[in-house]
Amino acid sequence: MVNSALTLQVLPLVILLGTTCLGVTSSSTLAVVPNSLCLCLESPGLHSLCGFLAVSTGASWAARAPVPLRSILEGSTGASDETDDYENYYYTEAKQDTNLQQELSEEFSWMEKSLGVFDYMTDSCYSNPCKNGGTCEAKGSDFSCHCPKPYGGTTCEKVEDMCLEKNCHFGDCLVILTPPYFKCSCKPPYKRPSCQRASKQCSPNPCKNGGTCIRNRYRSKFTCKCPEPFRGRFCEIGPNDCYEEDSSTYRGRVSQAENGRTCLHWNSHHLLDHPFNAFMEDADSYGIGEHNFCRNPDEDEKPWCYIRKNNEVDWEYCDVSLCAAEETPTEPPTDPPEVFQTCGQPEVRRTLKKIYGGSKATAGKHPWMASLQIQTPDGNKHFCGGVLIKSCWVLTAAHCLENLETKIQVALGKQNLKKKEDHEQIFDAVEVILHDKYREEMGRALYNDIALLKLQPVDGYCAVETKYVKIACLPDFFLPAGTSCFIAGWGDTETGDPSHQLLDANVRLISQRKCNEPNIHHDKLDDSMFCAGRLRKPGIDSCQGDSGGPLTCVANGSYYVYGLVSWGEGCGLKNKPGVYTQVTKFTSWINAVIQYSSRSRQ
Repeated sequence: MVNSALTLQVLPLVILLGTTCLGVTSSSTLAVVPNSLCLCLESPGLHSLCGFLAVSTGASWAARAPVPLRSILEGSTGASDETDDYENYYYTEAKQDTNLQQELSEEFSWMEKSLGVFDYMTDSCYSNPCKNGGTCEAKGSDFSCHCPKPYGGTTCEKVEDMCLEKNCHFGDCLVILTPPYFKCSCKPPYKRPSCQRASKQCSPNPCKNGGTCIRNRYRSKFTCKCPEPFRGRFCEIGPNDCYEEDSSTYRGRVSQAENGRTCLHWNSHHLLDHPFNAFMEDADSYGIGEHNFCRNPDEDEKPWCYIRKNNEVDWEYCDVSLCAAEETPTEPPTDPPEVFQTCGQPEVRRTLKKIYGGSKATAGKHPWMASLQIQTPDGNKHFCGGVLIKSCWVLTAAHCLENLETKIQVALGKQNLKKKEDHEQIFDAVEVILHDKYREEMGRALYNDIALLKLQPVDGYCAVETKYVKIACLPDFFLPAGTSCFIAGWGDTETGDPSHQLLDANVRLISQRKCNEPNIHHDKLDDSMFCAGRLRKPGIDSCQGDSGGPLTCVANGSYYVYGLVSWGEGCGLKNKPGVYTQVTKFTSWINAVIQYSSRSRQ
């Protein structure tokens, strides 16, 4: 309680002018004293930052839903938002008159200029969306990035082809990150810098490990005769160059495909538009770099590489063998942990043909992804996605579970729905909780489209944290339009058929104003939802089988489940981006449900 005078307090931000007001944090109630007006100034993108403005009005007071500041400034309180009773707990009612509007407008302007509270919303470069050292230039509500060589793209996210006007003749042009940003890799016996001139066939000797170079009648041809136990075109493959059962860990030096073709370098200009190359996210963690050694970044059957075939890029398994099995003592089992130590921290950080218009996801890239399944005569069938937020709790869309009477199973750690995987964890759902204000308006939209599933423990435990099973973080903030986020699922693809492989794609958040334009979703969205996609580049979208699945965004180095796939008009259509449940609006509801369930169990 504060009396008279001017008081300023930050986090929570309290501004009191001349009267009495009691202000508390956004997680608690706000008691209002007569003759005062207390408003919470909510700023999307800021963590729990609220301002309370007290102005003498002489009005009578009663408890009611909060009044958005912009509504008062415009002269109308309007109807209260239907999600307010589970997300915000501020109560006030103000007398509407011209003097009050003018006074509020002046104080609002002073706060904005003095405190910079709304910079995050108005400055499109505030979060610096430009990657790889790019410089952001704000252009109204949009931005452009000035990218250093060799980067390009909207946010400097891709490497440009620096070999377009270069000719490496009998070799391949490689892109590098330092000037002159390219170099030639020559096929023996051709020499750098342009791979146009050849040295003598066997001078210097191209054969490794003591191999003998045998000249051919053609100047550019030769053969390596390899001593035991070496093999390969250049005798480069030794007896210990093999891959373990988990072939994604292979870090050997084999650079030859099973058909005898030489592997392309991972930084070849031919691979810049392919999902795996030396410039992909976390390339080092997959052993990929400026070389042409075989690797297995997508956890395929064995190591592989890209090759050139009929002047096209193709891929082929490599000429490398499985290591001989060794007997290892079995360690006694240990009790799995009951709780997850962190959220939003995948051990795998790379994406790889997609949700509608997307790509095959690398195993472990979305370890919080859940497949909701029902039992059929032909076995379990995936019908919706979900996201693991706690060991025993999965978040999904309410429309997935409405009127569903069949037993539900939840599969975690899945990559391929058509086969049993060693790292999968399967649970029965014992409790289904739909939001009590979920509703569907035919021809319009799904409102408050959110639900929780409680898992039945197996041997006393729910989900156990592994490389492939982790929890996503819950957000307590809003992000600006233009933020890049991820969607994932096993939904419909361009062919119209579901995908048995987990797919993912990158989308951008779109402003509410834009989403509600007549040619897009025509005022169907309220603040319990948002839309995301690529208006200028249709084709990337989430589809029917992805309902309930997460849209995750990175903040402070962690992945947050910012949205749930809810509804849309068609798939991948122009000006029809997907619509998602705004999870930030429901964090209080989520926590309340979980806490109530925990108390009921005790």
